Amino acid sequence: MKKKFLAIATVSMIALLTLGACGNNGKKATDGSASKESSSDTAKTITVNDSNGSIEVPKNPKKVVVFDNGSLDTMDALGVGDTVVGAPTKNLPEYLADYKKVESAGGIKEPDLEKINQMKPDMIIISGRQRDFQDKLSKIAPTIYLSVDAKDTWNSTKKNIETLAEIFDKKDEAKTKITDLEKEIADVKEKAEASDEKALVVLVNEGQLSAYGTGSRFGIVHDTFGFKQADDAIEASTHGQSVSYEYVLEKNPDILFVVDRTKAIGGDDTNDNVENNELVKQTNAGKNGKVISLQPDVWYLSGGGLESTHLMIEDVKKALK
Repeated sequence: MKKKFLAIATVSMIALLTLGACGNNGKKATDGSASKESSSDTAKTITVNDSNGSIEVPKNPKKVVVFDNGSLDTMDALGVGDTVVGAPTKNLPEYLADYKKVESAGGIKEPDLEKINQMKPDMIIISGRQRDFQDKLSKIAPTIYLSVDAKDTWNSTKKNIETLAEIFDKKDEAKTKITDLEKEIADVKEKAEASDEKALVVLVNEGQLSAYGTGSRFGIVHDTFGFKQADDAIEASTHGQSVSYEYVLEKNPDILFVVDRTKAIGGDDTNDNVENNELVKQTNAGKNGKVISLQPDVWYLSGGGLESTHLMIEDVKKALK
């Protein structure tokens, strides 16, 4: 009887030891592999700060859907553009035309949730245009919101670049490129501030004008590039302050920067030739050949990236020649 009892006890003990050595689904863990997997999983994610606050995202994601063109151009400049599997391909600026070959993720204001879900992205990047969809997109993959603060354009742009560099392990490359950009910014700012000329930024859309000043969508012209304002009282808003050609003549800017929205997104641009307007011709800008057409797809569809900031600098430098 004792032998039978001992045999049963021995079998039970072996069974318990065997179960204890097993991992999930009854698989054996050997040489501490369970703890290694846990450690590895931790290393695959990183916590960063986006425009909403702290968020955990994959480290070096392999499949990314990008709605923010500024982020797309930063990723391209950092050499990680091959991770992009989806974008609003119909609304890409010309300098990012190579990405028209990726899958369309929907419109720039209306993501195609079903299609994005089929892409199975590791991460999604949005701008303010898609913010209403953030909760739904977050159910598909970690979704980061990278916006540019109109009241602090360059510093918020730089922060977004550094966030992407941290995610993709490209800090050194980003640091070098940021340093180069800051040299360009310092150069154009020094010349603009030394000039007595005052600038006005307008957006034209099918013949209608809106003016933008400091703290607005195109405030980078003033707060980062250093151009003095022709009107210090422009209302800061996303869509600008609605103005007339009479207003432009009244403010009489020495430099008139023009963003043609119609050329950026399509429409009737018959009445968009601001330079040829008779009232504009009477301004200092009109008389001195300083009505500067800014690259519409860069200024209206992009901004906030490494390449777009460089292109913007090249645009405004035309006014300093």
